[in-house]
Amino acid sequence: MSSRSCDRRGRWRNLTVAFRVSQEEREEIRTRVKLSGLTQQEYIIRRLQAQDIVVVGSPRLHKALKEQMRQIFLELQRIGKGGEVSQELQETIRLVSKIYDGMKSN
Repeated sequence: MSSRSCDRRGRWRNLTVAFRVSQEEREEIRTRVKLSGLTQQEYIIRRLQAQDIVVVGSPRLHKALKEQMRQIFLELQRIGKGGEVSQELQETIRLVSKIYDGMKSN
């Protein structure tokens, strides 16, 4: 039998919470998690508890930002001049901008 493993605050987390989402919602959650630098579990718990998500720079975050900027660039190229930018892309651009702005001020 394995020993009990507690989190950093000494809490024993042995319960599972699951819910269904659409493909689009799943991708948005994954994007936000990657750009936060947190684990998916920690990100969702903090959001549900209305806690601030503080992004801390790391090589993992840098890689996620770089990949997200590449995806944004490719999507904007695909849309071209006069095309309409989707609501999801606008939200992603706002999120990435906010992260870069926060990094600049630190």
